[in-house]
Parts: sequence; structure tokens; C-alpha cells
Amino acid sequence: MSAAIITKDLRKQYGELWAVDGIDLEIEQGECFAILGPNGAGKTTTTEILEGFRTATSGEVFVLGEEPAAAGPEWKARIGVVLQSSRDLEELRVIEAVRHFAGYYPSPRDVEEVIEAVGLTEKQNDRNGRLSGGQRRRLDVALGIIGSPEILFLDEPTTGFDPEARRNFWDLIEGLKTEGTTIVLTTHYLDEAEALADRVGVISRGKLIACDTPADLGGRQEGKARVTWQEAGVDREEFTETPTVLVRELADRFAGAEIPELAVARPSLEDIYLAMIGHDLQAVSE
Repeated sequence: MSAAIITKDLRKQYGELWAVDGIDLEIEQGECFAILGPNGAGKTTTTEILEGFRTATSGEVFVLGEEPAAAGPEWKARIGVVLQSSRDLEELRVIEAVRHFAGYYPSPRDVEEVIEAVGLTEKQNDRNGRLSGGQRRRLDVALGIIGSPEILFLDEPTTGFDPEARRNFWDLIEGLKTEGTTIVLTTHYLDEAEALADRVGVISRGKLIACDTPADLGGRQEGKARVTWQEAGVDREEFTETPTVLVRELADRFAGAEIPELAVARPSLEDIYLAMIGHDLQAVSE
């Protein structure tokens, strides 16, 4: 694979604040890359530079081989963007809005197939202004994918989705990945990042502090396991690097009988993430 996105020492300054402070990143073609980080960490600024909505103060950035801020209409037709929220075209019906956006692209997807893919077939003749928040979010996704983009930027795409709609959306993203679409996903849902992303990057105070697969981020697989059980009516727990040894010791202690409420768990992605950004959360609370 070749890189769809490359940044080198990417920086963006506002006054004395470095919103993006030296990010080096490569995202491969066909990869789903999730960007994680607390509010104000620099996630949105970084993605807006990649999308061409903002210019970098310094550093290099290439998306599909071009500098986004200077790229022309042909480049823009190769990317899709789903912003956090939008309220345009409220008087148009769903099918009219999707058909309108399809006209901007040289090779759009089938309008009715896209509407079905985001679960709006029954609402296709409703005006956008009458949609619920979750339905409007689905329309935003439809407008983002109608142009058959090579790269799709998704900023908190499932906000307002019910659990079933989120799962259906995940299936849609998996289908786009199968087709070879590169996906850049910004989300606060750790389960979403774990389910969809090939790799995740954690941004904190404008810096990329970690980048790995969801399974290996922050040495997750080598982290101490949490073993919990119940003994003599008391809940017990122990953190250990050798959970199998501990379970064997417990089995001997219980003379081969079932160990009540036994559970073994490695650190979750949420555990690792919160440990990485704990100082940011503390700063916000103060």
C-alpha cells in the first residue's frame, strides 16, 4: 500500500497557542484511521487541515498527493467530508438533497442505494428540516459518501444514532473499507474506534502521543490483567502479569471446585486511553 495522507512536522498556531504542534503521520490507502483525543486537543484543527479548510502554519501535508489548501476542484471531488453538524438545505426533501449533491461529482454512487445504506428510505420524501437529530446525521453521512470518495473524513458520525443505527453504520463503513475507501474517523466512542479502525492515533495538546492498532495501543496486550473472584463471601481482585498462574493457584485453593464470580480482563482501550489523556482531563476539571 502507498500512503493516502502524509504529514511531516505539521503545525498550526493561533496567537501563542499551538493547536497542532509537530504531528508526523502516514495513513495508508484503504486504511481506517481513528483520531482520539479530548476536546481542545487539536483533532478538529488537524482534520480541517487535511480536508483543506485550514492552512498549516508550517510543516508539510499531502492528501492524495496534493497539498489540500492549494488543491483544485478535481481533488475536492475525490474526498468526502461528514462534519459534526450541518443545517443546510432544510427545505429540500432527503432524496432531493442527495440528488443535488450527486450532481457535483463525476462518478457518484446511486442515489437510492445511498439513501437505503444510511437507513433513510422511509424518510426520503420528508423535508430535511423535519428530520430528527439522528436522521439528520444519517443524511450528513449520505451526502459525504454520494461522490464515491477515495478518502472519507468522518467527524463524530454516529452522534445521535440509536444502537441499531450505529451497528448499521458500522456495517456501511466496513463495506466502504472493502471497496478500498480510506477513512479518517474522529470519535469519542471508544467501542466505535475499536470496531472500525485498523489503527488509532491519540492527540493530546496538539501532539500525536500514540499511534498503534486498537489491540496494541499503549502496550495494551502487555498490561496487567485484572483477576476478580469471590472468596468467603468477599469480592476479591488482583492485578497480575501472569493471570494463568494466579488462576491455577485459585483452582488449587478451591480444591478443583468452581471459583465464584471468576473473571479475567486485560486493560480495555478505554483504560489505556484515559491513562494517556488523564492530565488533560484534570486540567479541564481545574
